[in-house]
Amino acid sequence: MNLQERLLLSLSRAIDERDYLEGSNDWSSRDPLSTLLEEFPDFAQIVTGKRVVDFGCGAGLQSIALAERYGCEVVGVDTDTVALKGAEAQARHRGLNPQQLRFTPSPTPDMQQGYDVVISQNAFEHFTTPEARLAEMQQLIHGDGRLLITFGPPWFAPYGGHMHFFCRLPWLNLLFAESAVMRVRGYYRDDGAARYEEVPGGLNKMTVARFERIVSDCGLKVVASRYRCVKGLDVLSRLPVFRELLINHISVVLHQAR
Repeated sequence: MNLQERLLLSLSRAIDERDYLEGSNDWSSRDPLSTLLEEFPDFAQIVTGKRVVDFGCGAGLQSIALAERYGCEVVGVDTDTVALKGAEAQARHRGLNPQQLRFTPSPTPDMQQGYDVVISQNAFEHFTTPEARLAEMQQLIHGDGRLLITFGPPWFAPYGGHMHFFCRLPWLNLLFAESAVMRVRGYYRDDGAARYEEVPGGLNKMTVARFERIVSDCGLKVVASRYRCVKGLDVLSRLPVFRELLINHISVVLHQAR
């Protein structure tokens, strides 16, 4: 164990203690639409009765809530086929028929330009090829459709390395070499990941600037955006350079450019 690893381990929780974040992502006691309702004030108006793609739906709780609460016709898309099986079972249990809610590991040709809204929540920093995923989402909406993206934290945010389940030190991914972080992470997770890209779900090191460049290059028009910063000081998002270090969450509404 080298000096960086020893230092990082000394700043981390005890190996036999619970994760710092344990219970914070327990969706069983939370509204699966809470983030979307908070980030998009007119969310109900946008989705009610609409055809919606939940891109990166995971276990499908958000997709189910969209169908039940807002009468949406929903397709949940996720590459995790195990999660999709659980989502399908839960949808059947709730009495939702395949015409109102179905799941697929990838968009199918018949879905092209057929949807009013595509939602991507807390997934954009995980996509292996985010440019390609955004292009896929763009192809799903018709000419008047909307794309809602919300995710965070981006890479340079205080906890952009997504390692705060074992260490509360902010900007850990910037202060320590990747190899040191991964070796120390190995004491808390036994999945064999040696790079950020290899952790479950993957991390693509998505920065604010990179996200804005990807959106600009795809030709979509930003009609609304919200940048949430540390301590609720969202005005800091206007600061050149420092905004990368202080923006915790990004939400945008995109339309086809005309």
